[in-house]
Amino acid sequence: MALKTNSQLEKLRLSGIRRFSALAARTPGCVSLTLGEPGEDTPAPVRVEVARDLDRGLTHYPPNNGYPWLREAIARRERARGVPADVADSEGVIVTCGATEALAVALTVVLEPGDEVVIPTPAFSLYESLTTLVRGVPVALDTAPAGFQVSREALEAKVTGRTKAIVLCSPNNPTGCVLDAASLDAVACAAAEHDLFVICDDVYESLVYASSYQRFSARHPELSDRVLVAGSFSKPWAMTGWRLGWLLARPELAAQASKVHQYLVSSVPAFVQHAALRALEWDVRPMRDSYRERRDLTVAALERMGLPLVEPEGAFYAFPSVSALGLGSEEFCERAILEAGVALVPGVFFGAEGYVRLSFACDRETLEEGLARLAGFVGALRAEGGERR
Repeated sequence: MALKTNSQLEKLRLSGIRRFSALAARTPGCVSLTLGEPGEDTPAPVRVEVARDLDRGLTHYPPNNGYPWLREAIARRERARGVPADVADSEGVIVTCGATEALAVALTVVLEPGDEVVIPTPAFSLYESLTTLVRGVPVALDTAPAGFQVSREALEAKVTGRTKAIVLCSPNNPTGCVLDAASLDAVACAAAEHDLFVICDDVYESLVYASSYQRFSARHPELSDRVLVAGSFSKPWAMTGWRLGWLLARPELAAQASKVHQYLVSSVPAFVQHAALRALEWDVRPMRDSYRERRDLTVAALERMGLPLVEPEGAFYAFPSVSALGLGSEEFCERAILEAGVALVPGVFFGAEGYVRLSFACDRETLEEGLARLAGFVGALRAEGGERR
């Protein structure tokens, strides 16, 4: 009998974001605006905590879900940011290896083979891949016709008897859009009427520029029994390489999640948890203000190029349409690298052909150079007659 691997793996593909980032790295002089990677370093007061913990021998097994003092600090922070107390309870906090593990745990907890997960697109491809890996069925909900918002009618059209969960990311990756009250209410109605879980990827909630922002769990505390919230240290505190995040859920749901977490990774390293605690005390407003300035710079440049976009209200991405230029998003991005030395990510990798994602998380000098190159490339495409009239 022939050896066989997990058939679900045949349905997965490696990250397109990483593929274009790697292509940029292999292209001499290329300016990469691909990764959602803060250009800043982790704050020094956070970094020094690791050396202190190593010096005092904090190198043994920690509690599986994280030290109690870190879990309580995360719960306290989340309560202060609107998450209901029965979700943001230290007993319901699991310190994870990034939001990626938190999302993997959440989907593993709620899904059985064949269960469907509604994923509003454009979306980070991780949701589809993780759903597939645990033998669920991803169901894309195209939000582009609604300006990247969730309409109740469109959502109801995607819900079936097999639907088990909805994944939300607000602010969104790749669009930077914030879900409005009507979108959150549409999801709440579906979750209540059809008994659905709501998995909230809130990794960008500290990086919001809109005054009207509200988290799903805060707006709809009556649904706290079915909400799982993923958070991360990566984006707000420039800690992408630390692989630290958290998962929040009501204690009875978290008890099931802790089993998955224990058997996946056991725990996060002991000697990074005081650093995580220190990060929670660090004010991210200066970094957020810097991103806002870069957002404004990016939006203005894209408007001068004539590339339509919905202005991002959070995170550090812009998602302009390039459909009028006559190229598919992959061809557009490949040519941008080879002909102009600037790297973006094709929208098709987020379930949205005709768009490209630009990350303005890098330093201002790099961003300005990348935008200048992109402007030259778009101008050259128009000059060669690529734009549809």
